[in-house]
Amino acid sequence: MQQTFREAFIAAIEKSDKSMRQVARDAGVSYEQLKNLAQGKAKSTNVDDAVRIAASFGTTLEEFLDGQTGAAGNPTIAIAGKVGAGASVPVFDAYEKGTGPQVECPPGLSPHGIVAVEVEGDSMEPVYSDGDILFYSRNGHDAVPTDDIGHRCVCEDEDGMGWVKQVTAGDEPGLFHLISLNPGANNLWNKRLKWAARVRLHWPVELAKKS
Repeated sequence: MQQTFREAFIAAIEKSDKSMRQVARDAGVSYEQLKNLAQGKAKSTNVDDAVRIAASFGTTLEEFLDGQTGAAGNPTIAIAGKVGAGASVPVFDAYEKGTGPQVECPPGLSPHGIVAVEVEGDSMEPVYSDGDILFYSRNGHDAVPTDDIGHRCVCEDEDGMGWVKQVTAGDEPGLFHLISLNPGANNLWNKRLKWAARVRLHWPVELAKKS
């Protein structure tokens, strides 16, 4: 029988060496919200925050309610899916939020607002290889920020395909070139993009700790 979220939260705090302030920082939620939860002034929280709190303990929400937590102090990030580096990969948000395979959150990154995706293909060799994990921020999903042009980005084109490419300005406003780093791979010219987000961190496949 599953616990209430409050019961699961109190049990997780007692089992780990994390303080409520550390959980609040890792999960990107209010410390006051967690304090009210622990003191019984609130019995639960909204689903998005619950998923983030569970992830800060290295587990999914369902596992969290069952009393399962990952390694103390090692929050995880759900892998949203794959992005094409040469391969043609459909829109990659294939999992319900927070329920995909998990990868350990890299040191120095908060799991709050960060997305992890897996590279498929070799068009970005030698920088990104098949199976590598890329981390980017969810901000800017409805646009191509000017500051991201000229950088390596995760992006989605108008056909719903997910890519990792170097994004440069196209021949007309609203069009972009998607440049491959592998000299033997094809580039994509004058593509319309739904959004692009600069890659914040890259983990080679051999370093990624999945669960």
